[in-house]
This record gives sequence, structure tokens and C-alpha cells, in this order.
Amino acid sequence: MGDTDSGLLPPGNLGARLIGRDAQLEHLREAYRQTASTRSVRAVTLIGANGSGKSRLIHELLVELPRPEEGGPRVYVAHARRQGLSYGVFSSLLKTRFGLTEDLDPEQARERLSAEVAEVLGDRKVGDVCFFLGQLVGLAFPESPLTEAATEDPGQVRALRRALVRRFLEADAARHPVVLVFDDLQFADGDSLDLLGALVAQLNGPLLVVCAAGRELLSSQEDWATLGGDRHTVIELGPLPPTTASEMIRHLLRRCEGGVPEALVDAGVRAAAGNPGQLAQMVRAYHDAGVLEEVAESGGWRVNLDRLNTVRLPMSVEDAVAIRISALNPQERRVLEHAAAMGSVFWLGGLVALNRMDRELPELWSKDHEVDLTRLREVLRQLVERDYLVELEDAVFSDEKEYSFKHNFEREKISALTSAAAKRRYHQTIADWLAQKTGARSQEEYVAMLAQHLERAGSLTRSAFTFLDAADIARKSFATRKAHEYYTKGLTLLGDDDARRRIDALHNHGDVLCLLGKTDEALEAFRQMLGIAYRLNLQGKGGAAHNRIGRLYRETGFLDEAQQHLEAGLELFERVQDQRGVAASRDDIGRLLWVRGDYDAALKELRIALDMRKELGDRRSIALSLNNIGLVWADHGRPTNAKEALEASLQIRREIGDPVGISESLNTLGELSIDQNQFEQALAYFRESHQVAVEIGERTRIAAGLTNIGETLQRLGQGDEAIQMLEQAVALSSELGDKLQLAEAKRGLAKSYLLRGDLKRARSHIKEAVDLFGQVRSKAHLAIALRTLGEITGAGAWGGKHETRAVEYFMRSIAVGKEIGNEIEVARSYLAFSKYVTASAIYQTNPDIQREAAKLRSMAAEIFERHRIPAAMS
Repeated sequence: MGDTDSGLLPPGNLGARLIGRDAQLEHLREAYRQTASTRSVRAVTLIGANGSGKSRLIHELLVELPRPEEGGPRVYVAHARRQGLSYGVFSSLLKTRFGLTEDLDPEQARERLSAEVAEVLGDRKVGDVCFFLGQLVGLAFPESPLTEAATEDPGQVRALRRALVRRFLEADAARHPVVLVFDDLQFADGDSLDLLGALVAQLNGPLLVVCAAGRELLSSQEDWATLGGDRHTVIELGPLPPTTASEMIRHLLRRCEGGVPEALVDAGVRAAAGNPGQLAQMVRAYHDAGVLEEVAESGGWRVNLDRLNTVRLPMSVEDAVAIRISALNPQERRVLEHAAAMGSVFWLGGLVALNRMDRELPELWSKDHEVDLTRLREVLRQLVERDYLVELEDAVFSDEKEYSFKHNFEREKISALTSAAAKRRYHQTIADWLAQKTGARSQEEYVAMLAQHLERAGSLTRSAFTFLDAADIARKSFATRKAHEYYTKGLTLLGDDDARRRIDALHNHGDVLCLLGKTDEALEAFRQMLGIAYRLNLQGKGGAAHNRIGRLYRETGFLDEAQQHLEAGLELFERVQDQRGVAASRDDIGRLLWVRGDYDAALKELRIALDMRKELGDRRSIALSLNNIGLVWADHGRPTNAKEALEASLQIRREIGDPVGISESLNTLGELSIDQNQFEQALAYFRESHQVAVEIGERTRIAAGLTNIGETLQRLGQGDEAIQMLEQAVALSSELGDKLQLAEAKRGLAKSYLLRGDLKRARSHIKEAVDLFGQVRSKAHLAIALRTLGEITGAGAWGGKHETRAVEYFMRSIAVGKEIGNEIEVARSYLAFSKYVTASAIYQTNPDIQREAAKLRSMAAEIFERHRIPAAMS
């Protein structure tokens, strides 16, 4: 970048050379060299306290790099704001990448983004990429069949967003190396961190990702240090040793005429505790205390010996901050007090409103009465010049000048010195000013900011409503973590007020909690929603609450409770003639009956749902119903009917461009082929399903695909490749934190090692699988895992003395299957138990056990016959 400004260092720094960080800078240089030479991704995270030199290190790297026209990289810098806007880091990054400045109107910004994306990607689904990138920067683009299908499934949106952001960055890097810089990540929102983490792990090509954050990042993101494996390094910047700190402050004080006084060096080193930024703060404090004076003629600093001998030098950073604040005149102090109330970032218009709170209204409002605005601008200019403030270029409000505090210690100190009563008045005035920014009411950052000021002003009900508005905006942009934060805050502040807002917020919050895997909290939200609906006789809302509760119970294996709630929801939907609600309930009940093994009843419900959805013309839901019908036919022993329904579902999903649905249909067709012992055909389906999941970046489905491919390869006798695939599935599921999928992959590995005769590894994996299924409370999966555990134990994995425990595991599997009403899994466990005791030397001579085995084998055959399941499928 030559002498180009990196955008990382604020203006007004003291011009010190980098001291004491040579090794860390060399590590950054080496990371870039590896990226450029191997055309592969490297990531470095710099961790350290505020002022430790993170931004300075990155700046030093960037200014050394050659310019793009000289073969160097393109550099894009993103700053996380303290407000933590959802996906705010990527909004900052992409605005930098596309040159989306505040002077562009929305149409101009859309044209620029579209042109840049088209240049990078050519004609490859530019519209889809623009739609999702546009969401991140607050620009609306027309929907496509893919985006329309995706937006109905928040989980699918997150996967597509990750995949398309990754695809764009990789295509951009294919043209020239790219350096992505993420500064102040400790302030980033959870959604941004999730997306960044996925990119660090998955990106390919010549990209260097450099992150800078406070230590709190490692506390809030426990797996950050291991993210990306060998491609990612975390470097912690500790305090400088005393000798290095002394060298640095001497360099900072090099302009002192007549040499650097030792008293200033000693005081600075003692107070700053090895923090480079705080050493610079000490030098500023010396100026504000009058110890150092500017010499206009020479540009040097005169040491005021009288002041040096009489003033109390700062003993700590807190002392230095106090000296800086005491150096302010009353008008400057008041401006900073107002600014501190607005936050670390603030605007000229807000300061004007605060400044006029107690001013007398002029008889006539004319230009002559706006001298206060001129004075305010001058005060701000001086505060910027004296390193209290920084004027920002990328303002949230296009019609405002935006500033931030250069040193957060000073903002915090000024805020602490402001009375509580004054703060409340300030926050109310700020809220009133923000509320007039009508053009920003659809922006999450603005709405959340307004909510916070209303809360601090004591306007709790208005604050609650505004937090819920922010939550709805975040939810619509599929920022689930931020939406959860806002819903929690808004509902807490709202308490028992305004049932209408509460019932809608509880419904939406429950859906967000489901996406985050917070099942117990989601159940509680839907129960509260049900309570309000019942008291106010809102039958449609009650139906929706019962339906959501029923689904959660079904997914966690509580089938009796699930049926009660789903049927209650259906009845309420029918009362209010909500046809979509009725169709969804019928489909959900059909899926529940399928899990129970009542296939005829399941098909009846699913067909009713399908017919209703055809009348409604909802093709995505039609495809879902056909897929569910195919699943039931498959378990019902009707493979021809199953394949017909599944292929019809797949065709619709291909036509509407539903990649997640396509992957699901292909996966189901693969499972059907497995049941028919058509392993080569199954492998083809599973591989295509996996490839679709890879293309859209849906990592949960990628893990499921790896598991299915691995188990199929095992059946084809390709044991080594099978285990390799299953190990990848285990690693990916573990990285995702998906306990259910991890347990499935572990169970598959256990079965593979059992078939291979490696009982030790089989034992290890099945034990972990059983534990995981227990943790996620999936009784249906637990029943299957216990059966596998019985088979592995019976094979002697724990030694001959423990073989008798195999019977215990089979019996537990049977008991769990009966508890959830899954007759098919009960029958399969009957059969597994019978096969074990018939072949076991321990039980072959036990007539009672053999009679029981024969009885259970007969019962299993009866169940399979009743459900038309061939023996090969049992």
C-alpha cells in the first residue's frame, strides 16, 4: 500500500515508530507471504488490551504491502461498532469493498454493488448474490425463485448467506490476493462472529484474514482460538517490558528541548504498566498539565521546569485521564458530557438538541439565532485537534457529521462524573432527536439505539416496544442471535403490559429460540403465548402456540405430549377456518403418526394436508407434503409408492430452486435405495445430496451427507473410505456443536468398526453416541443407539465378563421405543435381542432365555408383517 493510509490509525497520533512488537509484525508478514505463495487462506487474530498496539501492527503490515497495480493485494477494512449491529462487521466490510459511501442514494448504491458483483462473478447467479449481500449492507434487491424459497426457512437463509459471501470472496481473491481486516472484534455481534468463524474455517484461495480484538473475545467465543485449525494463529499482545516501555516513551518525548527529563520517563513507565497506548496518553497528560509546551518556531516541546517541580505527575492511567478532563474549559466539558450520553459514537445534530435543552426560545428563529451551532462546531474542531475526539467519515445518518471518542477511558470518566438526573434528561432529549430521523426507522442500528436511550430515560414501555421493533428487523434479516437479544430485552421491559405486542413477540421469539437450539426456552415462550391467547380467547393464536409446542415435543421424542398439542392446535385452526394452519397441523400430525409407526393413519393426514396445499397453490409446501408421504410409504414397505412421491417432490424443488429441499429429497431417495439393498444407487443419491449441501454451504447437511456416504461405503465393502468419511462427519459435527448429528456420526462409526472387528474403537464411539443422544433428549435416536450398544457389547467389546450387559441394553432400547410409541424400532430391538441370545454361547443353554427370544422374534415378525416391511428391511 506504500504510503497509503490504512484507515486503522486515527489522525493526531504522536508519530512514534513501532517499538517492542517486531516478532509479532514478522509473523503477520510471514502469514501474508504464505497466503501469496501458496494461494491459500491464512488467518491471524491479535488479542490484547485497548492500546496494546493491535491496530498499529496491522497498519505497519498494510503500508509495507505493494499496491494492487504492482501485484499486491486488495485490502478491505471493517470496524466493529460498540452498538453491535447484527452482521455489522460485514456491513462495514462490504461497504468498503463496494465503495458504498453515504452520498450515494439507494438506487446508485444498488447499481454499484450489482456492477461490482457482475465483474467478479460474471453471469453466475448475480441476482442471488446481490440479494444476500444487499441484506448485509441494508439494500433491497428483487427476489429470485431461490431467495423466495430460502426466505421461508431461516436456517436455509443462514446457510445460503454463508455460501454466497464465501463464493464472492473466493472469486474476488482469484483475481488478485485479498487481505480482510476486522478491527475491534470484541464489539462484534454474535451473527457476525458466526459468519466470520465459518469463513475462516471454509474459505479457499489467496486470502489473509487479520482480526484484532480485546481479550473478552476469547471469553465469549470459547472455540475462537482453535477455529480453522492450522490455518489460524492467535497472537496475544502482552505489556511491554519496562526497558522497552522506557525506550518507547523516550521516543514519544523526543521533541523535548534540552533532552528528556527522567521524571517524565519514570512516571510514564510506572503509570502505563507497559501499555503502548497508555504511554501515549501519559504524554498528552503532560501537555494538559502544562509540563510540556509547544514551541511554535521549532516545533519542539519546552519543558516547563516550574510546573514540573510543582505539579503532581500522574501515577496511573486514571490520573492521566483526570488531568486531561480537568484541562477542559466549561463549554468543552459540557459538550463532552452530552457526547458521552449519546455513546462512544455521536452526531452533531444530537449535540445541538442537547445544547438547546435549557436555552431560552428566541422570539423568531432565524439564522442570527444559530450562533450556538457555529460555536459548537468550533469546540468540536478543537477537541478533535487535541485528541479527545475523532471525526468519522462513514456516518450512520447521511445528513449528519459523526464523531467518536478517541479514548474510551475519557468517555467513561466523564459519564461517571455526570449526575443520574442529568443523564436521564440527556437520554430523553437524545431519544426525542433520534425519533425524528424517520428515514432510519427501518434500520436495526437506529431502532436499537433509540430503544436504549428510551430505557435510560425511564420511558420503559416505549423502550420495550422499540426493542421489539429492532428484534423484528433483525429476525427478518435472519440475524437470530441479535433478534434473541432484542426480544429478551423488550419482553423483560414490557412485563405484563400490552398483550397484543407480547403475544406476537413471544411467537417470534419462540421461533428464534428454536433456530438457536434453545428448546426449553422456546417451549416457555410458546406456553406464555398460549396463556395470553387463552385468556383473550384468541383461537388462531392459540392454535399457533399449540402447534409450535407440539412440534418441539415431537422433535424431542415426547410423542404423547406432541399429539395432544398438535390435535388441540388443529381444532383451534378449524374453528377460525385458518386453512394454512389446518394444512400445517394435518401435516405435523401425519409426521407424528409416522414416527409412531401408524402408517395408514399418517398417510391419511398427510394426503389431506397435500390436497389443501394444492388448493392454496403453495408449491414449496406441496413438495414438503410429497416428501413426507414418500417417507411414510418407505417405512410402510411400499418402495414404489415412496419413490414416486419423493421424485415428485424433488422435481418441484428443482423447479422452484430450493437447494436445501433438493438435498433433502436426494438424501431420502438414498435412504430408500438402502432399504432396497440398492447400495450403488444410494451412494449416487447421497453424493449428489452432499454436493448440493456443499454448494450452498449448509454444513449440517454436509455432515449428514458424509455420515450417509460413509455408512453406504461400509455396506459396499469399502471400509477404509467409509471410516474416513465418518471421521470427517464427526469432526464437522463437533465443530458445529450439533450434538444430534455428532451422535449419529459416532453411531455410524461404531457400527463400521464393529463390522470391521475393531471392538475397542466401536466401544468408544457407541458410548459417546449414547451419552450425546441422552443429552439432546432424542429418545427415538437413543433407542437405536442403545440397540447398537447391545450389539457391540454382545460382540465382546468390553470382554466376556460384560457380555451379559448386552441384554440390559437391548431391554433399555425396547423400553425407550415403547415409551415413545415407536413400534417399528421396538420390533427391530426385539429382533436384535433374539439374534444375539440365539448365537451367544452364554445363553444357548438357557431354555427360558431361548423361549423369550423365540417369542420376541415372533412378535417382531408380526409387527413387520402388519406394517408390510420385508425381512430384508427389518
